[in-house]
Amino acid sequence: MRGHEEKPASCTIGSLLELLARPWTMHILWMLSTNGPTRFGALRRQIGGISSRVLTERLRTLEQKGFVYRDYEPTIPPSVTYGITNRMKDIRKVLDQMNDLGKKWQVEDSDASQEKANHRKPAARIAVS
Repeated sequence: MRGHEEKPASCTIGSLLELLARPWTMHILWMLSTNGPTRFGALRRQIGGISSRVLTERLRTLEQKGFVYRDYEPTIPPSVTYGITNRMKDIRKVLDQMNDLGKKWQVEDSDASQEKANHRKPAARIAVS
């Protein structure tokens, strides 16, 4: 029996997956990459269900990691716009592939549901006199 546990060697994708797998992160990145630079309020409306607090936290983390930039203009009221960086543009290719895959699976699931529904039709009842 060992006195201590060894930590597994870090996986090169591990930290990236840890960041991207957090709730709402992929939604935020997808909206910014498909809609272009967006103000905070508009981004919050586009991502239904996210709170301002969580959106702020995720945007700060993504900015620290270099995925998004924050453009602050000291107007009244202040204008804050978020957009994707060149680092994020590399991931955009993967997001596009995931979007295509999601569309494909949605069609497959719809077709499978249709087929199931067609096979479940009740048999015609014969009236007995």
